[in-house]
Amino acid sequence: MLMVNSKSGFGELTDAEILAEVAAGDIDAYGKIVGRYRGRLYNFVFRFVSEKETAEDIVQETFLRAFRKRKEYKAIANFSTWLFTIAGNLAKSELRRRKRWRLFSLHRDDESDTGMELPDETYRPDKVAESSLADDQIHDAIASLPENYRQVILLRDVEGMSYQEIAEIVDCPVGTVKSRVNRARLKLQQKLKNEGRDVGLEV
Repeated sequence: MLMVNSKSGFGELTDAEILAEVAAGDIDAYGKIVGRYRGRLYNFVFRFVSEKETAEDIVQETFLRAFRKRKEYKAIANFSTWLFTIAGNLAKSELRRRKRWRLFSLHRDDESDTGMELPDETYRPDKVAESSLADDQIHDAIASLPENYRQVILLRDVEGMSYQEIAEIVDCPVGTVKSRVNRARLKLQQKLKNEGRDVGLEV
């Protein structure tokens, strides 16, 4: 059974080797996986949902869900792709929850003066990674993209994943991924040019 062979300095152990230890009952070994992917997952999720605490909660839930499936590790072809799939789905669920909450809150406000206060969704940029995309203006531009465009451009241009990996995460053909990435870059270029910036994203 194929599994990813990522190495990140933990005694040169691959993901497969660490996960085999976890599946065999060495629970402490899971900390190596958490240490290996926590930063990347947080970077991805934070840029997706734009809130520090929410991103931390989603990353924690991602690792918990992955740990609960430890008996199924041998059937997972690419562990890192699987992790990002879980995290991406949780992030999208959070965005949908926010949208429903906004609609509900606005409706209550229209009915009476005691409507619920809208949650503060002001973008709070934190310096979570060194990247050509790590400035406030570009953060805001990415946050303004539709959900499906935001996800693929984060995976491609921030995480540096291949189109094939992204296709597995978002569950659509590679050609569709390439199209979404190009459209996302064009939308970013146009928005940033309108704001007096040109970052030269390749399309």
